Amino acid sequence: MKWIALFCSLILAFSHVRIATAHVGSSGVIVQKQAGKYQLLISVKPPDVVPGTAVVTVFVEQGNVTSIGARPVYFQSGDKGAPTHDVLTHVEANRYVGDLWLMDSGSSSIELSIDGPDGKQQVIVPVVAVATALRDMPAGTGWALAAMGLLLVVMLITIIGASNADGIVAPNQSGPKTLGRQRLIGMGIGLVVVSLILVGWRSWWTSTAEDYRNVQLYRPTRTQATVRVANAQRQLTLQFDTTGFGNNRRIRRLFSFMLPDHGKLMHSFLVRMPGLDAFAHLHPNRRDTLQYEAALPSTLPGGKYLLYSDVVYRSGFAETLTDTIEVPFLKISPEAAANAKPSDPDDSWAVTEPMGVKANAVNSLHLDNNMVVCGKPGASTKLEDGSNMIWMDKPGESTPGAALESGKLYTLKFAVADSQGKAVSLEPYLGMGGHAVILRSDGTVYIHLHPVGTYSMAAEESLVGRIADTTRAFTYPDAVRFRDSIDTYVANLKTLPEAEKNKILANTMGDMAHAMKTNNMVEFPYAFPRAGHYRIWVQVKRNGRVLTGIFDTQVNDPLF
Repeated sequence: MKWIALFCSLILAFSHVRIATAHVGSSGVIVQKQAGKYQLLISVKPPDVVPGTAVVTVFVEQGNVTSIGARPVYFQSGDKGAPTHDVLTHVEANRYVGDLWLMDSGSSSIELSIDGPDGKQQVIVPVVAVATALRDMPAGTGWALAAMGLLLVVMLITIIGASNADGIVAPNQSGPKTLGRQRLIGMGIGLVVVSLILVGWRSWWTSTAEDYRNVQLYRPTRTQATVRVANAQRQLTLQFDTTGFGNNRRIRRLFSFMLPDHGKLMHSFLVRMPGLDAFAHLHPNRRDTLQYEAALPSTLPGGKYLLYSDVVYRSGFAETLTDTIEVPFLKISPEAAANAKPSDPDDSWAVTEPMGVKANAVNSLHLDNNMVVCGKPGASTKLEDGSNMIWMDKPGESTPGAALESGKLYTLKFAVADSQGKAVSLEPYLGMGGHAVILRSDGTVYIHLHPVGTYSMAAEESLVGRIADTTRAFTYPDAVRFRDSIDTYVANLKTLPEAEKNKILANTMGDMAHAMKTNNMVEFPYAFPRAGHYRIWVQVKRNGRVLTGIFDTQVNDPLF
């Protein structure tokens, strides 16, 4: 049955639409982490049709590796239902590449098995395996298949006719006078039979195609976001739309089984259009299973905003919910503004200059170049506390006028220095060294980055636990008890001192916390999926205060 599904998917896979699951416009997963003595940079490009092949690339940055194996492990079936490892091909000194079949849809992971003189290690990379595209069959392929199909039909009818005539004549004997008539009768019967088969096949194919389009093809969770004014403060409400859940298993979500990521059930990012000049990183509180609310900062200007909300389900399925909202302008007294409190102590926001693209600056960063780090120029931006954030490896350091290239894997490095240029110590923000958001100027590419990569920590934690589970199939616990226990955990975290909260978060993430080697620096692995103008928000914490550095950059298509 899997080979039938594979054959169907290869033909059904032809169209133009691409929909993102976790994040928007960035379908691949990038991981940078330490596994024992091995420092690895991993890229997984999942297929946009399932069954399909994921492209797995592993760069060994540190350690002596002799072989790397990879296999898909699905949340529902776990380790017991997973296939054996496929060996990746060693193509360069430190690069291993391989194609890995993902045969089923759902929350899954790629388990990497690393072997060498430095020991054996395993790394789990969360991957959402869903069909996200339809493709148009190339005209040449369609005509070739039609010609071959017609030839096969003609040959089949001819064979049936011959079997009804020439096939009943003994060797070396002449056929009866009615031989030609029998041949025609046989061909007529064959034509009727083949026609019925083709009609039945056409009906089955249409039904299968509709099932793929309406059921198997990923549909993002529908939400309704609104903003209202209450008690001199604007309240954001996000409501899940469950319309059609009973008829379509692909759009159905288990909202009671949401997992906190970095101690928060939802990370919402608001960016004002078109200038990308206002930004907020909020953590809406769950009011009931379907409704989340957050207070908007009083200093956030009104206007049209893009809304991106990241959530993770118990299965490790990570999803970004998107919407566009109108935030009303609000005039309040200084006293009311001072009394306005965020709904979550870790909420943060920033307002800056609009993103500008100069006609004569096509291949340069539109930033001040007023700082020198270790003798190298770096793009810098001033933070709210007077310190500076420096983009350490911005394009143009060695080749003036150079720009980033789409599809190329980068490690984006940012450092913070005080007004005298001295390094400052950074504190964990939500259990990690920093967070970053990258947005294309038209909003079609969005990514929430961590120092370990582009994936969710909660998703990895869930999938690692599932692989360690020995049961063949996963059984969900009681929904109400699970939801209430998560709400209690999240609420308790908010009451803890910062140091204790970060300790708890670090313990839950284990080696996923990815502590920085330099305490004033944070870095993020990423590959820009498309050319265009991008704005980057880098968030770190210092002296108990969240600071946001804002950078603009251009990404070009590669020359070769």
